[in-house]
Amino acid sequence: MGALNGANVRVGLEDSLFAGKGKLATSNAEQVALIRSILELLSLEVATAEETRAILDLKGADNVAF
Repeated sequence: MGALNGANVRVGLEDSLFAGKGKLATSNAEQVALIRSILELLSLEVATAEETRAILDLKGADNVAF
């Protein structure tokens, strides 16, 4: 519902252990793929990694010292 109203969507095992009703997710990647497919079916645009870094004002892997 948030995405339909213009909000960001957050997924991952730290937020939910499920990838559907009664189905435990096997990985964060599974949850990301699931929400991406749902958003695309709703004709919503998914930000690229670069766009997400800009939106969240993140440095990116090439600009950190670890």
